[in-house]
Amino acid sequence: MKTVAVVALCGYSICVSAQQLKADNIDEVINAMTLEEKCHLVLGCGMHFNDEAKFPGTAGSTFGITRLGIPETYCADSQQGLRMDSKRAWDHKDYYPTDFVASMTLASTWDREAAYKVGKGIGNEVKEFGLDWILSPSMNLIRNVLCGRNHEYYSEDPYLSGTIAAGYVNGVQSEGTAACPKHFIANNQETNRSNNISQMSQRALREIYLKAFEIMIKESNPWTIMTSYNKLNGPYAVQNHELLTTIVRDEWGWKGMYVSDWGGGDNAVAAMQAGNDMLQPGNDKQYQDILAAVKNGQLSIDVLNANVKRILEYIVKTHNFKGYKALSNPDLKAHAQVVREVGADGIVLLSNNGILPLTGKKVALFGCTSYDWISGGSGFGGTSVGHYTVSLIEGLRNAGYEVYKPLISLYTKHIADEEKRLFPEGRPQFSLQPPARAEEKQLTADEMNAAIAGSDVAIITLGRKSGEAADRPESDFYLKEGEKQLIKAVSEAYHTKGKKVVVLLDICSPIDVASWQDQVDALVCTWQGGQESGFAVADVLSGKVNPSGKLPMTFAIKYGDAYADKNFPANVDDKTLGAMFMWGRNKDDDKKREPQANIDYTNYEEDIYVGYRYFDSFGKPVAYPFGFGLSYTTFSYENLSCSVDGDVITVKIDVKNTGSRAGRNVVELFVAAPNSKKLNKPEKELRNYAKTKLLQPGKTETITMTVSVEDLASFNEKASAWKTDAGVYTFMICSSANDVEAKATAKVKAWTKKVHNVMQPNVKLNLLKR
Repeated sequence: MKTVAVVALCGYSICVSAQQLKADNIDEVINAMTLEEKCHLVLGCGMHFNDEAKFPGTAGSTFGITRLGIPETYCADSQQGLRMDSKRAWDHKDYYPTDFVASMTLASTWDREAAYKVGKGIGNEVKEFGLDWILSPSMNLIRNVLCGRNHEYYSEDPYLSGTIAAGYVNGVQSEGTAACPKHFIANNQETNRSNNISQMSQRALREIYLKAFEIMIKESNPWTIMTSYNKLNGPYAVQNHELLTTIVRDEWGWKGMYVSDWGGGDNAVAAMQAGNDMLQPGNDKQYQDILAAVKNGQLSIDVLNANVKRILEYIVKTHNFKGYKALSNPDLKAHAQVVREVGADGIVLLSNNGILPLTGKKVALFGCTSYDWISGGSGFGGTSVGHYTVSLIEGLRNAGYEVYKPLISLYTKHIADEEKRLFPEGRPQFSLQPPARAEEKQLTADEMNAAIAGSDVAIITLGRKSGEAADRPESDFYLKEGEKQLIKAVSEAYHTKGKKVVVLLDICSPIDVASWQDQVDALVCTWQGGQESGFAVADVLSGKVNPSGKLPMTFAIKYGDAYADKNFPANVDDKTLGAMFMWGRNKDDDKKREPQANIDYTNYEEDIYVGYRYFDSFGKPVAYPFGFGLSYTTFSYENLSCSVDGDVITVKIDVKNTGSRAGRNVVELFVAAPNSKKLNKPEKELRNYAKTKLLQPGKTETITMTVSVEDLASFNEKASAWKTDAGVYTFMICSSANDVEAKATAKVKAWTKKVHNVMQPNVKLNLLKR
């Protein structure tokens, strides 16, 4: 039975029987819905930031229609786990989800299974706490090291990003929880993110930026995808039919539900027409606009019905639709173990002058971050306030080390004094951008000498934190004066006494290391490992875990070395432009001034030469290359073979542990196309990778990887087609983008696939070519 009702609130019920939603009667339910109900269903129900919300501190919900058996479903951020308030009104219980590892830590494992485990843990907690949908993973390419949200992103390479994201999505959805990869597409800067136009060639769009999402979609089939704030070659991504429908639905065959980023776009009707099914968090103007557009014929009811259908197809998969009884009691202990293991596997050993693993049992900790560890980022991609983080001190003590106590007292007082100076009214409970951190303490000669006498080794920790709605300044790439002074003073003092210095990088994105690393004896990039950080770091420093992480992005020698750096808002003069935040900004303000480069539009003139593709192809030296990472043991690569069977190339290599410690190793498969320079292709590109099991000394594992002929294709803009040129390709087993361990060749036949000629830039770009 169909019932007509005018609806004004999210979720309502009336006492008339009607068609009840089931997995197999979605079309019938759509026919039973009123126009008003359809217009409400495509809009969210606001953000759940009030104390009386069902899940306080979460992102929002979908519209419920009780008479049709359509429940509300609930969503939450973030990348590192379920973000929600830990306390609820009139409820004595705590609601603390797990703080999982940050994205660059996960990507540094180069381990699809690790990504699956993290996703599965997050998906389980969403389910057990009563929600349906996690708004992650974020998987925009790391185009520039200063992007504000790099802590949420995986890599500068689309293949690594896409495969790690696919593992994460598969893990989330194995628990019956919806994943929501984002931000689609080219949301590579935070400055003016709601108005900026990303302008790029079709080739760069398809080979670099879309490719990561294409891989993820084909390997994991996410139930939902979130569109981005920015514009792309003209229109907003959320209102771009060529992008959302022509490419993703028609070419890739994806059938899931699109949702806008919160407050994204400026035209609700255009978003519906583009195929963006749901607008969050929703508002009355959007409702009225959509309703009027259907009534006056501007918006076809068939288009709206298609939007509604995809939303209902999502809803019937959810926990709340299926009546799952959540008890808010996930296995937090098991998930903490996942965080510890993955956090350790994502740590990258950059240099080691014989000091690691640590044999001396007395350590002195220097640097404020040694005592105020950063477990992840700020903003909605961060985690819930108040959850624990295992400190470096606890981790080291748990591993059997004695931490020099007088420094603990000195730094505790210094950080407390800095806290009062920086936040005289108290630290904010939530901030999009990272709150200011304490300036480094400079020790007196007596304090330094006492620390040397009381320790076997010095450990200095440097920290960098990022957030959202603003990018980081160029100065953040380099060490602050206090950090430089600290490293110099500690290194000189300890080396004078014949003792060594280890530096830990608790960072969100690459920083300068080239200018100072020769002053220290070991350099360890810990990244940000979530709540178990202290344990994970100590596991690696002690040798309990042999480091196996590899860099998912390049460490440049200086900022500006990457070609993309010239087109990025690294030094925004007008700070109001650097903090433009989603729905809080009046988009009409931009019409009152002349458009500014890298503010209102960003030209991707580096084209396909992002990250190592640029450094490698143009012979630019780097501090540490993409894919780099040392171990406490050594490996050999033997018996490389490369065979072709139809459209598939199979590569096999024997990896042997030739050292004295058990360890895992990442095997990186790069491929070089014939005549790459002449044809304006990168020197080589990552096409597959694998991680060995834990190999005991002297043991060997045969690694098998496959690459399809299609995987080798480049995008030809003139033909509007993907093309693999016939010829002899070189398949390289690498330990980094700069280190080729073995190589073989294979003759590959030509392959072509025509696609739609869409998404052309609306300006002429001065593109980099080899």
